[in-house]
Amino acid sequence: MAILETRDLKYSYPDGTVALNGINFKAEKGEMIAILGPNGAGKSTTFLHFNGILKPSHGNVLLKGEPIKYDNKSLLNVRKTVGIVFQNPDDQLFAPTVEQDVAFGPMNLGLSKEEIEKRVKDSLKAVSMEGFERKPPHHLSGGQKKRIAIAGILAMNPEIIVLDEPTSGLDPMGASQIMKLLYELNRQGITIIISTHDVDLVPIYANKVYLLNEGKIIKGGTPREIFSDSETVRSANLRLPRVAHLIELLEKEDKLGIKMGYTIGEARNNIKEFIKGE
Repeated sequence: MAILETRDLKYSYPDGTVALNGINFKAEKGEMIAILGPNGAGKSTTFLHFNGILKPSHGNVLLKGEPIKYDNKSLLNVRKTVGIVFQNPDDQLFAPTVEQDVAFGPMNLGLSKEEIEKRVKDSLKAVSMEGFERKPPHHLSGGQKKRIAIAGILAMNPEIIVLDEPTSGLDPMGASQIMKLLYELNRQGITIIISTHDVDLVPIYANKVYLLNEGKIIKGGTPREIFSDSETVRSANLRLPRVAHLIELLEKEDKLGIKMGYTIGEARNNIKEFIKGE
């Protein structure tokens, strides 16, 4: 059974603009999933349905096989299970100190002071931000703010973390650090769902990919299944990962017959095999 699923999810904004037009999405427990799509494809709108911030115009969101209900008590339980990290951490961080910000969610659960303190400590340790408890969040760098936003979600002990463009606005090193953090959280058993424009990161970290365009999922599968269909990827105004594009050129234009690769490691091995076979 999927831990999170949407069935024929449709959503229109109050002005009548159709944002989602029949989204069928499925996340199994423990997966790391990337949703790819151009600006305006509906990625953020889809994410806002995953923990009940938006209510579908049509269709259902199912959590552990049960449709989400939209009364306050039910939504609280949903948001304990599914945490969302917004694209801009400034939309999420508001307390005077890091410690207070991370503690906000557990406090709303009515936990004891001791349990709240433990969760704050454990969450900051998990994102390598110990020692920043007394810092004002607005004094932190972009990457540090992203880590604190993730810590605030971790403090709720979620089973699923949804991140909208987690590497947006970060330099390459900061983006790599955030993705490694998410990979480690995934290894610990948390289901991770991200949206991203950075297709080069996807084959390295994700085990499932969905292509979203104009409010519809046009393809889903493993990174290999997605990126081997270059026509569909490009029809969604996306590009192949740089490595895959290089191998594609070597194969199709230079007629070298090298197998497709999606990461540097895969490309290296495939090129070595090709050289040995000559």
